[in-house]
Amino acid sequence: MKRHRPSLRRQLLLGILVPTVAVVALNTVMLYRQALAAADTAYDRTLLATAKSLGEQLALAAAADGGAPRVVASVPYSALEAFEADSRSRLYYRVLGFAGEVVSGFDDLPPPDRRLPDRGVYAALVHFYDEFYRDEPVRMAVLLQPVASAEAQGMATVQVAETLELRQALARQILFDTAWRQALLLGLIAVVVLWVVQRATRPVRDLGAAIDHRPAGDLTPIDAEQAPRELTPLLDATNHVMQRLDHLLAHQQRFVRDASHQLRTPLAVLKTQLQSARRGDLPPERALDEMAHTVDGAIALANQMLALAKVEQLRQQGDAGLVDLAAVARDVALDLAPLAAARDIALAVETQPAPVRAHEWMLRELLRNLLHNAIRHSPDGAPLTLSLVADGRHAALTLADQGPGLDPALGDRLFQPFVAGAGSGTPLAASGGTAGSGLGLAICRQIVETLGGTLTLDNRREHGKVVGLDAIVRLPLAAAPTA
Repeated sequence: MKRHRPSLRRQLLLGILVPTVAVVALNTVMLYRQALAAADTAYDRTLLATAKSLGEQLALAAAADGGAPRVVASVPYSALEAFEADSRSRLYYRVLGFAGEVVSGFDDLPPPDRRLPDRGVYAALVHFYDEFYRDEPVRMAVLLQPVASAEAQGMATVQVAETLELRQALARQILFDTAWRQALLLGLIAVVVLWVVQRATRPVRDLGAAIDHRPAGDLTPIDAEQAPRELTPLLDATNHVMQRLDHLLAHQQRFVRDASHQLRTPLAVLKTQLQSARRGDLPPERALDEMAHTVDGAIALANQMLALAKVEQLRQQGDAGLVDLAAVARDVALDLAPLAAARDIALAVETQPAPVRAHEWMLRELLRNLLHNAIRHSPDGAPLTLSLVADGRHAALTLADQGPGLDPALGDRLFQPFVAGAGSGTPLAASGGTAGSGLGLAICRQIVETLGGTLTLDNRREHGKVVGLDAIVRLPLAAAPTA
């Protein structure tokens, strides 16, 4: 099943628009509530005016039985029509006397809320609250109205209730006006965000198109001057990968070219030897010996070319482990001891523990090439010393032979592939361990550079005369693991 790949534009749009929609929605709700509160404040003014108008028409009258004066009111319902905003809302009222008796108005109006009057925006002894009357929601205003005469005084209660049709209509109008303005604002934000995201991601699309239209094999660095700063790390990493890939392809091409060139010679020699044996130019036994020698040389050359390719492969992997160079040196010296014994060469090995970060195969190949060539170029019966010391930061491996030394004219050319010394005076490793191959030091140099070390060849002199050659390899020691 094809995995859904996330879109950068989609993530940007969702990341910007979703919070924006949430904020706009929250803002819409808050504006709507504030508008309702403002509407209630405005319409409550009408309720207060109505209650005050009713309160101003209250008076005290003497009781017929000679008792305490009572509150009287003569307010017909038609007097409230002046305060009704339109025919959609209705007003109800009731006046209560000092003792809570009904003086005038609708007897079935709910009793007033006995809470203390609010200290609202209107400076009066009035309390506003929501109530239900005749199964309809109403807005109630309760006003404490002082009533006084020469004989008595007291506090009457005036209740005025208004149905909510007008308020609800106003609320719907406020909601509609708020909603369409917020929707328009949200649409404008969406268009701007879409345009900005499209413009911001255009360099990514242009870069992808430029890379897609590149010719096959074009590994030149990508021009990042016109790209946004946010893409610089990606482009730098891509250029780095392309540089490594270019290096790897160049190495492979060089390897194929060198391999075809170097293997052509032993194959041509082998074909000539075979033709000569068929013609009877040489005795069969001698012809077979010459062909076997040629085949051995070709096999050794092929092995070292494969080793050179493997060094490059391991360098690309980079996941080297911790290896004790001293143990590897002793193992390689033990493997090649029979070669030294065959020529009466006294091989001495002196090592100290030296942990390094490396592939064990690289270290074995390095030591095998150096030691094999040292044995090959040392005089019969001469001593050969392999020493390894660690100074806390580096491991120094020295291979000292008694050979003719290094020809100064060769210099660093010995470290190039297929470059070998000439004649019987060829110094250590000049032939790369195989007659005429010239790969030994190239492999050694590449291994050492991969491990972050150095390889030097120094003539050892006594009394101004070259008495041998020192091959010195310095590799960084592995850092001690932290607790």
